[in-house]
Amino acid sequence: MWFPALNERPSEMPRTADKASLRRQFRRARAKLGKSERRQATRKINNLLKRYIRRNSRIGVYWPIGSELRLDGLIEAVLKRGAKPYLPYIEPHSLRLWFTPYSGNRKAAERQRGNGKLYIPQFAGEKIRAHRLNLLLVPVVGIDRQGCRLGQGGGYYDVSLAACRHRLQPHTLGVGFACQLCDELPREIHDTTLNGFVCELGEMRFKMPKCF
Repeated sequence: MWFPALNERPSEMPRTADKASLRRQFRRARAKLGKSERRQATRKINNLLKRYIRRNSRIGVYWPIGSELRLDGLIEAVLKRGAKPYLPYIEPHSLRLWFTPYSGNRKAAERQRGNGKLYIPQFAGEKIRAHRLNLLLVPVVGIDRQGCRLGQGGGYYDVSLAACRHRLQPHTLGVGFACQLCDELPREIHDTTLNGFVCELGEMRFKMPKCF
């Protein structure tokens, strides 16, 4: 269910645009957020996500790339409340993600993948697959009102979630800013549909997460 403010927010993204064009539009909209607006929105989103923390639960988070939403406040709360945050671990030549525990110490990174703005630290530790997580927070470039996600285009989350389709799956929440929401995205059979979306204006839950 939408919070009232979210329900009234109009979409400015054309449904007929191709995915590459949509990614550019969403990224521009996200990058235009002012420092104060971004800081306040980030704090609100992190606070909204804290209600999902359960002691001893395994929570998949992510390392933000570029102007993606940061989860620092949430990760700090996860560690304090006795839950366990996990970060994606990318194996060479594989799209299926592992997840490794994160202590909150960036300096403990085993290695890095990419460089510059695409720097993604990779952490050592017991590797688990997505189906062993209780909650998975998924970064979005865009998301529509049916729960279909537009990602970076690498396919990592689509492949990882598809691999546990016939297992007990984690609860999946798309996280991002309200400017990343649109009415409807172009869809393909491999696209990931999420259980919900959380932004600074509230949360939407998708009763029947299905793209087709």
